[in-house]
Amino acid sequence: MALPFEFALDGPPASQPARRRSLVRQWTQNVRDAAERRWDGSPPVDEPVMVSIFHIFDSTTMDVDNIPKPVLDALKGLVYPDDREVTDLLCRKRRWNRALRTATPSPVFNEFLRNHKEFIYVRVSDALDPGEPL
Repeated sequence: MALPFEFALDGPPASQPARRRSLVRQWTQNVRDAAERRWDGSPPVDEPVMVSIFHIFDSTTMDVDNIPKPVLDALKGLVYPDDREVTDLLCRKRRWNRALRTATPSPVFNEFLRNHKEFIYVRVSDALDPGEPL
């Protein structure tokens, strides 16, 4: 499948350090199921990728650093062979409100945004140029 690849699913996400491991396993499976519904059956992308994760919430949320691990694990073997291929990661959380805007509107993102619910949006794209200054 050509990149970028994107999908979204209703949240809230499960936190990686959650006490109930079954919640994390179920959340990881939910992410995988959502990705599989959008993936076209192509082999995993065997090149460096950037993963962008956006958590849109209404009232409370978790620490932003606890969101990515279950998402990255869910995409292994489907979108990329291993999460070692992820060289760039962007994870944002934003409270939903009518003023929330996107710089580059995605039909998938906007569809979930219109529902006024908590959700997670994931986009996998080509990695940033390794020659770019940090």
